[in-house]
Amino acid sequence: MVLKMQIPSPGESISEVEIAQWLVADGEYVEKDQIIAEIDSDKATLELPAEESGVITLKAEEGDVVEVGQVVCHIDTSAKGSTKQKSTELVQTTEEKPENTEKEVDLKSEILSPAARKIAEEKNIDTNQIKGTGKAGRITKQDVLLGKPAMGNYSNSSRSESRNKLSMLRRKVAERLVTVKNETAMLTTFNEVDMSAIFELRKKYKEKFKEKHGVNLGFMSFFTLASVRALKEFPAVNSMIDGTEMISYNYYDISIAVSGPKGLMVPVIRSAEELNFKGAELEVKRLAERARDGQITVDEMTGGTFTISNGGVFGSMLSTPIINPPQSAILGMHNIVERPIAVNGKVEIRPVMYLALSYDHRIIDGRESVGFLVHIKEALENPAEILMNNKIEEALELN
Repeated sequence: MVLKMQIPSPGESISEVEIAQWLVADGEYVEKDQIIAEIDSDKATLELPAEESGVITLKAEEGDVVEVGQVVCHIDTSAKGSTKQKSTELVQTTEEKPENTEKEVDLKSEILSPAARKIAEEKNIDTNQIKGTGKAGRITKQDVLLGKPAMGNYSNSSRSESRNKLSMLRRKVAERLVTVKNETAMLTTFNEVDMSAIFELRKKYKEKFKEKHGVNLGFMSFFTLASVRALKEFPAVNSMIDGTEMISYNYYDISIAVSGPKGLMVPVIRSAEELNFKGAELEVKRLAERARDGQITVDEMTGGTFTISNGGVFGSMLSTPIINPPQSAILGMHNIVERPIAVNGKVEIRPVMYLALSYDHRIIDGRESVGFLVHIKEALENPAEILMNNKIEEALELN
């Protein structure tokens, strides 16, 4: 029996994906649930598992954009064998018949990935001089690109260049960012926060908090709770434009920017207004780990109403974050540096963070944007009173 494998739907509103990489060779034996390919949607990179065991025949090439429901491979479930056995046989066959030139060419083409073969043909590259780094000596697209001489190379030069197609996710991110710049009236306002009070709270309670809840008392819980408080006070910041209408939300789904293996991911903390410090820290940890492990789903990155981006983890002092469409505002956190500031008429050295709020001026006025950021600043500089109602241990669930 031959099973025709179709591309499953990665999530609502996604109609097509791109074959990012085949992880198996054409004609290879695969096991049921073995990951055979990585596919890119415009929101995430996902894994494609084999639906049954058998010998696979690829029906699409790396880099192909295919529709959801399209057949991309066949699996002959009547065939028996093992992945290791098939790979070994392929290498042995390639090595055993060097005397037959035509056969060599045929076998060489078998260990070329579809994308590598296409590039080699287009660029007239001799793949016999290229050593494959894939499974069983398979020549990948990257092998061909790295084996291609770079323009302008001169004698005894080791310089080279590589050319890689942007993933569908990266292309979509680029498209969305350009759209934001072109279609919104984006402005950025700044403020600074004295982080001393948060530092003192974390120093006093972080060990007890971690021991009790199994998670660190970080900065994101403070910023998440402070943002929810400010969004309630300034509902326009928690709104979006839809044509000639403004949609305002009575819930607070906070997107958090996380760096993943495939680039920037923005998972969503759902109903952040219902979370306390413990709940916020646990959810931030869960989403960050799923994003970094490549397990985040499209649904987990859809539907945020406001975004927090922490460029400070990379050392950024100040930036103008770009709005995450269709949202209308984004809060940028930055690194914390000891700076001299005036306190009660005296100069003191305090840990200071610069904050940036980028917003869509079409629905958020200067008064609202500045007031929003001031509310954030007030809550972060006096968290015990404003965010914990002066009941610190109760707020941290340490009783």
